[in-house]
Amino acid sequence: MINKRLLIKNLLAHNDESSFYDKKRKIDLGSKEGKAKFLKHICALSNSNPKNNSYIVIGAEDESNEITGVDFFDDSKIQNLVNAYLTNPPLIAYENVMFPHLPADKVVGLVSIRPTGEITSLRKNIWKYWGGSIFLRDGSISMPKDFDIEIKDVNSEIVKSIENQSKNNIEYTLDGVIDFINHRHSDLPSHYKVFKEQFVVCWAGLVKHIKGQNYYSRVDIELINEQVRLFYSALDEISIEYNEDSFKIIEYVHLGLNENYKYYPLEEVTISFKENGSYHMDATLIFEPPQFNKRNLYHIYNANNALLDKLKKNIPLSEREERDLEKLPATYLICYLNNFEDAIEKLLESKDFLKQINGDVYQSFKDATRILRKVKYS
Repeated sequence: MINKRLLIKNLLAHNDESSFYDKKRKIDLGSKEGKAKFLKHICALSNSNPKNNSYIVIGAEDESNEITGVDFFDDSKIQNLVNAYLTNPPLIAYENVMFPHLPADKVVGLVSIRPTGEITSLRKNIWKYWGGSIFLRDGSISMPKDFDIEIKDVNSEIVKSIENQSKNNIEYTLDGVIDFINHRHSDLPSHYKVFKEQFVVCWAGLVKHIKGQNYYSRVDIELINEQVRLFYSALDEISIEYNEDSFKIIEYVHLGLNENYKYYPLEEVTISFKENGSYHMDATLIFEPPQFNKRNLYHIYNANNALLDKLKKNIPLSEREERDLEKLPATYLICYLNNFEDAIEKLLESKDFLKQINGDVYQSFKDATRILRKVKYS
């Protein structure tokens, strides 16, 4: 079993990116350009490593290797994006890895790429890259290749060595459990569960008891053996169920208009643990979008557009408009879920303006786009 924090450290010890790993300060899967660049690197790394895993580390400075972290990213459907745009798509996993010096809401992203052994290419056009394009690594750069294309195994031995150096042991696991319960979450009720005498899942959060069911807020759930964060949210609520073989999370999101708010089930994630030291994570979208009166939504949509226009023109907002601005991302999301197709473009247009205002409004934007991403990929 690989300790993903150790793996990232060992990858970064190879100071320059190579043909088996890349590092990025951040990625942007919300734009066509960001998706295209991500797919280019996936394609190049898969083709240049036909016999071994390759990796992308996200949240590290390119020049200094300093680990700065990124937001928690829980898109379990990222494989769908890869499958839609690449022929012979590799298997992709995106994991959120904790580092002790980072703030509680920051992690390092680790993308693991498992190749098929066949040549991977773009299935269709995206951004400035043409369908049919093939990319390979030229040192630390992902480059297009038009002729004399041959995939060779040149990295399997060094990657195997790095992965072996990154294996977990009982000391790392015990240290991780103690750190989780006694230090990072000393202010919250914390729990742990051992599965198959090998896997340790820890979780912490504020508990509410409603009709015989426990619900958690301010939740952090981690697979300690691999130093991987499975779920993190300061706002949404979840329920947790487990038995000897699996651990199940149902996430609920708080949506509504005016005073009419309620929690809606969003996604069910089940982690199944095997006797052979492996596990499988299955995520199912169970979201039924709330439906509202179209006349009210037209009024809210137009008011949102007027607010956005004021932001673009740098016109000061009234106190009431500032209060409405806090709800702008969530109400654009609701409009989109009620068939206001242009609302998604308006929401994305608001990003840079909301980012400049304050953390709460921008966090609302990130929460709305996270829900949107899950719905679109599913």
